[in-house]
Amino acid sequence: RGEKGLQPTPEGEIVVKYSRRIQTLYQNLAQSLEDEKRNVTRLSVGITHSSESSVIAEVLAGYTNLISGSHITIISDTINNLYYKLKTYVLDIAIIEGRINDPNFNSVMLDTDSLILAVSRDNPLSQKQIVTLDELKRQKLILRLPDSATRNLFMSHLESNNVTLDEFNVILEVDNVATIKDLVRRNFGVSILPRSTFASEMRKGKMAGLSIENLSMTREINMIYHKDFEHINALQEITRIYKEYSRKKNG
Repeated sequence: RGEKGLQPTPEGEIVVKYSRRIQTLYQNLAQSLEDEKRNVTRLSVGITHSSESSVIAEVLAGYTNLISGSHITIISDTINNLYYKLKTYVLDIAIIEGRINDPNFNSVMLDTDSLILAVSRDNPLSQKQIVTLDELKRQKLILRLPDSATRNLFMSHLESNNVTLDEFNVILEVDNVATIKDLVRRNFGVSILPRSTFASEMRKGKMAGLSIENLSMTREINMIYHKDFEHINALQEITRIYKEYSRKKNG
């Protein structure tokens, strides 16, 4: 009991945390039993905000169209939140950029991606293939929020070159990738984005993507799942469809 009324003790906080996990498992159990009667395969898949603008959502939609009785719920969140939801069985699968170092999970690498500079076709930099860090410092920079994997990877590569973010003109921080792309397209600034998230805009000539000198920001796209995950055939089919969609997008 305190100024704010009744508050759980540290032990009580632990009870609450595990009670929520038990409740989630019970709900999953009831849903799985009902789905088994109806011959339905229901999956909850977590993706990062960057993945919302990539081929992954199309792949999952393609899977539900192809596999009769399948139902997928897509949840977008930060990597840290997706990891927590995976641990507590809110999610069956998480598709993330990078890795999760946890022996309780298995992973399948779907692809590799790289961060590059996204600029408007109206920006003079769009005529270049490579931009230097000094040139980038003179641009208006629109970045993802500090907890995003995209921003963290960019910052870690800056640090490896003895450069800090304070040396750049960051004018906006935006959580939504679609909003960032729209702002860049209209030449309000430039951004650091995964190549896959604006590949369509580059093909259509709406945006340009440039490599940044001394920054090779390549990362894996992995599908993470519990070791006791039962629908291995779903993982195989999602992987197959992803590779097929990627070939079409790049071809």
